[in-house]
Amino acid sequence: MNTTPALPFRRRIGPALTLIVLAPLIAEVLPGATRISSLFVFPIEMAIWGGGALLIREARRHFQLGWLHTLFLALGLALIEECLVQQTSLAPVVIQIVPGAQYARAFGLNYLYFLWALGYEAAYVVFLPILLTELIFRGRRDAPWLRKPGRIVTGAIFVLACIPAWYSWTQIARVKVFHQAPFTPPAAAVAISILALATLLVLALAPVRRHFQAARRPLAPPSPWVLGVCGCIAAVLWYGVMLLAFRLRPQFPPGAAMAAGIAIVLAIVYLLPRFAAHPRWNDAHRLGIVLGTTFGSMTVSFAGFIYGAAPLDLYGKIVLDVIAAVLLLWLALRRRGSPGASLVRAA
Repeated sequence: MNTTPALPFRRRIGPALTLIVLAPLIAEVLPGATRISSLFVFPIEMAIWGGGALLIREARRHFQLGWLHTLFLALGLALIEECLVQQTSLAPVVIQIVPGAQYARAFGLNYLYFLWALGYEAAYVVFLPILLTELIFRGRRDAPWLRKPGRIVTGAIFVLACIPAWYSWTQIARVKVFHQAPFTPPAAAVAISILALATLLVLALAPVRRHFQAARRPLAPPSPWVLGVCGCIAAVLWYGVMLLAFRLRPQFPPGAAMAAGIAIVLAIVYLLPRFAAHPRWNDAHRLGIVLGTTFGSMTVSFAGFIYGAAPLDLYGKIVLDVIAAVLLLWLALRRRGSPGASLVRAA
């Protein structure tokens, strides 16, 4: 049975297009990972990050998935990027703040960077953009945004976009920008990555997913302000994990960095679903998370622009971040305290 509201195409497609833009905007452009001088890659990022986030959101609605199933799918999307498309977790790291031997690398994997990438991309590509889009289109929050043809087209574009994304990074950017040799991962690494991806898809979508639907005991959420501050702190700490992966402090034990990163992830995964299961949870809490984590990411990432950034990139980031901050605050004033469903479900 088709549950898509009988709305004009323009209104029906609005949330989907918004999510396609927001996913790479929040994850790549606002933090400055994709700089103004490199915005020509934004359409590919929309196809991969935006398309992937949209497909995950539609799968969540179609299969009535809980937060853990959504996390499996988000990790799968990050795994595709990190090990199959751009392969940045498998290839030697191209950015080293302090030149020297590779840091936190073993068995052909940049394991600290891999941890950072999985956490960052799951949060900033999938969860936060979906949460923000559902806050913007509150009336369409519980409805599907695509029909079957739209899902097929989105999936096809996603797959096709992976080809230029792979070639432009592994064969061109590594050579011409970072002066490294082109990278081709070992066949075993590719096979393991595909197996891991298949496992995540099975856990999320196959009948076995019912084993991951146990109800979580609700916890009373803190105030939206506290959530926002905690989200900002978490964003700053996670940026620090990335800097360590880029050899900021070569003497810092990689095992300690991994333990700290895992502790942050476990705290978030334990607390947020329980907060969201509580009756007091509402749009003000969701807005607190979105604002805190986004502001934290935008602000701390200026550290990467202190030295060597072109004026166009620096001032472009300032302008875009200010516009984003104003729009987020305007949304917060309009949506504060309203009830509704949540991305982070108890199931």
